[in-house]
Amino acid sequence: MHGAGTLINTAAVIGGGLAGHLVGRLFAQEQQEAINKACGVSVLFIAIAGTMEGMLQITASSAAQSPAGAGAAGSVAYSLTSGRSMFVVLCLALGTILGELLRIEDGFERFGEWLKIRTGNAKDARFVDAFVTCSLTVCIGAMAIVGAIQDGVTGDYSTLAVKSVLDFIIVAVMTSSMGRGCTFSAIPIFAFEGSITILASLIAPVMTDAAIANLSLIGSILIFCVGVNLVWGKKVRVANMLPAVLLAVLAAYLPF
Repeated sequence: MHGAGTLINTAAVIGGGLAGHLVGRLFAQEQQEAINKACGVSVLFIAIAGTMEGMLQITASSAAQSPAGAGAAGSVAYSLTSGRSMFVVLCLALGTILGELLRIEDGFERFGEWLKIRTGNAKDARFVDAFVTCSLTVCIGAMAIVGAIQDGVTGDYSTLAVKSVLDFIIVAVMTSSMGRGCTFSAIPIFAFEGSITILASLIAPVMTDAAIANLSLIGSILIFCVGVNLVWGKKVRVANMLPAVLLAVLAAYLPF
């Protein structure tokens, strides 16, 4: 059934939020803060792994010829090299400029404030921050886009099913420390993945291997910024950096 992956992922986020809310009641305030920091550190390392996968590569080069004789074959030396630094800088800088002009973060926060009031959580001081942070965590990344395209084109929801398991754990941990606002990240994940599933036939040709690799790299960096906010408090307006993901995909079609 087309769209099953979005429904499964949405249900997993809601389930993780409910589980985290129940478990969170068992911990004192300082314990919840400790869990929040632990979640932040986990997000940081997940993001670092994804970023390094996109920026680092192993290159092979021929070593000096063996002195045993002119006919002896040279050995192969391997080295770890980094690249794409300029690509990252340009995508993030230009994307952030666009995001700041569009005031994307303010839009997220206004929607969060509306949700807080409409859901009877007006007294929850952390609701909006929890909603925005968790929404960005579960929505940013190649798995959400690629999985939704697969679901829309072929009905294969396996990628989103795997993502659902990860999201359940992440949302449960975040909810236990940040509050019930995390549960409502089910709304943007449903809208985001659902829209891509519906438009999958149009989006699929655009998402080449190069485009997906670019998206994964920049998406991982944005997730790293989410982790920074979890560990050290809100330092980065991550939502305003979201246009960088679109620029990363478009960059795959540049002739250089």
